Amino acid sequence: MSSKNVSSEVVSVDEQAFEKHDEATVDEDGFEVVDETPEFQATVDMEVQAKVDSNHPDARVEEGPDHMFGKTLEQEERIKAQEAELERISAQAELGTQEGREKRTRDIAAKRSAERRAEFQKRRASVDPLADPERADPRAEPEQEQLAAVNEQSMRLAEKLDGWSRAAISRRLAEAVVTGKDMMSAVVGVFEELQTAPGQVIPIEKVEDVNRKEVSIEGTITQLWESSSPAIAQVGLIEDESGRTKVTVWEKSNQPWMEEGERVRIHGAARNWYQGRVSVSLTGWSTVLFPERGQWWE
Repeated sequence: MSSKNVSSEVVSVDEQAFEKHDEATVDEDGFEVVDETPEFQATVDMEVQAKVDSNHPDARVEEGPDHMFGKTLEQEERIKAQEAELERISAQAELGTQEGREKRTRDIAAKRSAERRAEFQKRRASVDPLADPERADPRAEPEQEQLAAVNEQSMRLAEKLDGWSRAAISRRLAEAVVTGKDMMSAVVGVFEELQTAPGQVIPIEKVEDVNRKEVSIEGTITQLWESSSPAIAQVGLIEDESGRTKVTVWEKSNQPWMEEGERVRIHGAARNWYQGRVSVSLTGWSTVLFPERGQWWE
């Protein structure tokens, strides 16, 4: 028979409490100070993973200035990439909160825009001397008598041209006079130029003269007839004091319905030519207004 002799020192509960009491820290009032700081300990999985990483054949066996202890090259690169990203975000946040940065950015953008505009005008001045930004206002160049005539004619034209100010018209007239045109030729030329400018409602007789694909006209629908094509919603004639032309409304344009005898204003009508005659058509990009129609709330 075998026997096991186990010897141990038996300590009573009171003795254990007395020993712990001696080790405990008390405050100035004699109360025991309890340390509430949590103690973090690695879990079993964390300890196992740490041993695996440190024993990995690619892991660093010692700390160095350019590498980390116990980390593989892949882990080092991942950690360094995260640190670099955090530094970049911090730098952006610091720059974004600089005082007055937005105003300085706007000022720089405005300055560069003005410089580019001036450079473009200088290049344009090589073709059109009147576009030179360093040239004085052409209205200051004519003599007093010519300037008075320019102002008088600009007032007359302003009454006939909608959407153009007297100042803009007088500047155009002065430019024409400075280039050597007589007053009558300058008035006629400026009137035709501004009357047929893009976006302006032009007389129907001028539709074939303008050099663009779309025009704006106003007139009365004098006649409508049935279309032979299902792709056409309406077809008829529009007329004003200067002339008349054919108008076609495509079905897919979804334009409002027009009635005979109704006055309409059309913006963005497409020009078409058929057998030597010009006509207009309404597309989805066109706009139709009815000046004489009452509002829905009236």
